[in-house]
Amino acid sequence: MISFIAAMDENRVIGYQNAMPWHLPNDLKHFKETTQKHPIIMGRKTYTAIGRALPKRQNIVVTRDTQFEAPGCDIVHSFEEAMDIAESHEEIFVIGGETLFQQWFDKADKLYLTIIHDIFAGDTYFPAWDAKDWTVVEETQGATDEKNRYPHTFLTLERNQ
Repeated sequence: MISFIAAMDENRVIGYQNAMPWHLPNDLKHFKETTQKHPIIMGRKTYTAIGRALPKRQNIVVTRDTQFEAPGCDIVHSFEEAMDIAESHEEIFVIGGETLFQQWFDKADKLYLTIIHDIFAGDTYFPAWDAKDWTVVEETQGATDEKNRYPHTFLTLERNQ
């Protein structure tokens, strides 16, 4: 199963100047708990923004740059190569960025989305999706407090067959 995981604002913004335009510890915890022990696939820019391989999961970086190196990561140059490396796992997570989300959206079986109920400046977006193609299987309101200032909702959607 191929799953996408992303946090976005109400306009589908997922990033600005190669960073997330918000700080939301609840979302980071959700991301960690959801993706640990599963392979994660990311583009080069996402890897650069994170700055390191994430622990307790196989990290796969997709790039056209044949000289790119990322310690602790498998480097591939196509969707097929990424799938060859990760295929033995039941669930594989694509964690960004925009290019991978756009190019591979039709391959996604499941979406784990954090919707931040606010509007941010952004230059990177999650693809638009048609609600009729997806079923919400879980919806949870995130807690707002002094560390998590933005109202947010965790959604899990499965593609209709």
